[in-house]
Amino acid sequence: MSNLLNLILSKAKCSKCKLRSKARAGSIWIIGKYWSLGDSGGLAGCSNKTCRYLAFYGDGSYTVGEFVTETLMFDTSRTSLENIYIGCGHDNRGLFTGAAGLLALGRGAVSFPSQVNATAFSYCIVDRDSNFSSDLQFGSGTEPADAITAPLLSHPLYPTFYYVNLTGISVGGQLLNLPQSVFDINPSIPSGVIVDTGTGITRLRADVYLALRDAFVKATYNLTSAGGFALFDTCYDLSLETLVSVPAVAFWFPGGKSLVLPAKNLLVPVDDKKTFCFAFAASNSEVSIIGNLQQQGIRVSFNIATSVVGFSPNRC
Repeated sequence: MSNLLNLILSKAKCSKCKLRSKARAGSIWIIGKYWSLGDSGGLAGCSNKTCRYLAFYGDGSYTVGEFVTETLMFDTSRTSLENIYIGCGHDNRGLFTGAAGLLALGRGAVSFPSQVNATAFSYCIVDRDSNFSSDLQFGSGTEPADAITAPLLSHPLYPTFYYVNLTGISVGGQLLNLPQSVFDINPSIPSGVIVDTGTGITRLRADVYLALRDAFVKATYNLTSAGGFALFDTCYDLSLETLVSVPAVAFWFPGGKSLVLPAKNLLVPVDDKKTFCFAFAASNSEVSIIGNLQQQGIRVSFNIATSVVGFSPNRC
């Protein structure tokens, strides 16, 4: 796709789905009565002209419904795309509350970029207090010229994810004392660092998280501790604070490039009493995931053709 398209997603509940065509097996593999949806973690199959799918996610959420084709319309350009494979969900369980749907952006055969042959796209998730809408752009020219870039990597066991070549994390300008191996991909096990919009807060492998948390706590000794809350183990009572200073947290990439996270992306409110928690958590494996809360206010650009990801703060 050479032209820039802005995709505006509107809510569309799938109470009654009209089947437009059966799923074809061009880029999916037959397993018994179902097809594997590439490497996207799901199954689809057809019987009596009815196609069904099952998609499941790492947090235990899943969606079951009809696997159909549909015509999508881009509101800003009046461009329509026909025969796009979508799942019309009727049984959606887990962390889908308030969501109109999911748009697959990974490297799988039935992801949206793959279906429309997009070689580049970018998105910007506005921060939680913004009055503006987040946006998603497809096509060339989506990456700002001043983007902080890093190589995209691949994991042989999980080829649909976007892995980034992270080299370090710093707190207050000081790099954490961690070996490069904690960020590297081990091809035989789940490992490496993924950039993902489907994960809320950033999850880091335990040793990385503990080093980051301890450095952050040391630099915020003047803030009143509030214990833990749900999955967060480090929270603060900011009810008496009018202005809070926190140390800068930055992700580092090859070539000495660094992405300093916005201060608002470091602490997340968890109640109406001004309790804020450190917006990171430990993962239960050697995989680290840069989640969407830490991406807020940053344009994230993916150039699939050149395997490069770019980060552009304040370019939403």
